[in-house]
Amino acid sequence: MEPGAHDVTYWVVISTGLHIAAFAGVLVHALKRRRNASATILWIFVAWSFPLFGPLLYLAFGIDRVPVKGLANKAANQMMLLQRNKRHQEMGIGHLGFRAGPDGYGNEQSRKLNHSIDALNLEHPLLEGNRITPLVSGDEAYPLMLQAIRTAEHHIHLQSFIIQRDETGRRFLEALAAKAEQGVQVRLMFDTFGSTHAYLGGLFRKYRKVPNFEICGWTQANPLKRQFQINLRNHRKNLVVDGRVVFFGGVNLADENTTSKGQQAIRDYHFMAEGPLVHELQYSFLRDWFFMTEEPIETLLQPAHFPTAQVCGAAKARIIDSGPSAPPELVGEAFFNAIVMAQQQILIVTPYFVPTIDILKALRSAARRGIDVCIVVPAKNNHHYAGLASKALYEELLNAGVRIFERQPPFIHAKAMVVDNAIALVGTANLDVRSLELNYETTVLFEDADAIGKLKRMVIEDMALSTEINLNGWLQRPGVQKLAENLAVLMTPVL
Repeated sequence: MEPGAHDVTYWVVISTGLHIAAFAGVLVHALKRRRNASATILWIFVAWSFPLFGPLLYLAFGIDRVPVKGLANKAANQMMLLQRNKRHQEMGIGHLGFRAGPDGYGNEQSRKLNHSIDALNLEHPLLEGNRITPLVSGDEAYPLMLQAIRTAEHHIHLQSFIIQRDETGRRFLEALAAKAEQGVQVRLMFDTFGSTHAYLGGLFRKYRKVPNFEICGWTQANPLKRQFQINLRNHRKNLVVDGRVVFFGGVNLADENTTSKGQQAIRDYHFMAEGPLVHELQYSFLRDWFFMTEEPIETLLQPAHFPTAQVCGAAKARIIDSGPSAPPELVGEAFFNAIVMAQQQILIVTPYFVPTIDILKALRSAARRGIDVCIVVPAKNNHHYAGLASKALYEELLNAGVRIFERQPPFIHAKAMVVDNAIALVGTANLDVRSLELNYETTVLFEDADAIGKLKRMVIEDMALSTEINLNGWLQRPGVQKLAENLAVLMTPVL
């Protein structure tokens, strides 16, 4: 044997053993939970084809559920829920007393849809007595949000996926700091991945010493806690002020969401709400906060965070909080059931359209039975692969009679589904695999003629500024583009 050959053989054996062990770990973990077959096969392929690097990728991006052990240690969901219900009874908060009963549903369609959601989401029922105001982009949302912050008397709870290190980000941080210095309790949560530039750029650092101002970055990637899931992101965007008014929807905190110096704002939908729904979104924020900080539940579920709920309008609404710690496919089933129960029209707006197979089938089926199905997506996507993957689905949808509209710039980031002028599903969830299965998302289902009427006018305005895709013309696109689209859609289960 040549000198050194023994050492080479030794390291080959060791590395091969490590590769096989790592691959076996990925294989067992991937097969332990029933999930999309394509995703499972792709991850197994990646883990085998790229020794050590593949399993590391799976560890970071392939785990789409919170480990049971981690949930047991945190006890975030069950503990907060039990304490919430107990304290609500003790303090007589009673916002759940606004629960819509058998006679409270608008019609049989509403009753069936909400009954199907109750099976997975019973702790967040449909509540009556809300007022919901649709808003367009930061141009309409930011002034109202900042005004609410400036008039806060007790607390401000704000979370956003993206807080940019720009004028808008600083304006909100300064407004929050000013209220904190006046004695208002401020809690700010941002997603560390979505707000990477602000986080690494030190935007939050100068505010961490401000009295009454607590700042927390959401992440489940912490090697010290054996957390490696940088893929599990908190996509929620909620602002709760004094437990009386809430803002939610798709608008992040960044300059690009406002019109300035001739630059059009990103087209997005946001919503202001008052009434019992505020308590539900307050609880949503506090549950996330508790999960990351473990601040005492007694402090978080104090009476001042849940002032007596009052009737503020005619809207019925409920939240659907989805994510790795929620029942699997919760929000996906809500979208699916809304589609299959439609009787006249389905309007969908989403920046990233790569839904599950079930939702695609439901949309095709709805169009074939005569439902007017319209989907609005960006003409130019800010994530090129997502745009390509979306286009790969056009042909089968167009063949079924679905109408597809590509909204011309500025980029449309809005997320909404309007069914039969009667039911709306809005919030942070896109119709793609990431939102439906990976991210922590908040979707609000609401029923209200006035709010839905305004929302529908917003959608129709976007359709008017779009180019409708013609099937015959679409079939003539270059073959190279078709190949790129098919490759992109093939990879969506793991992206």
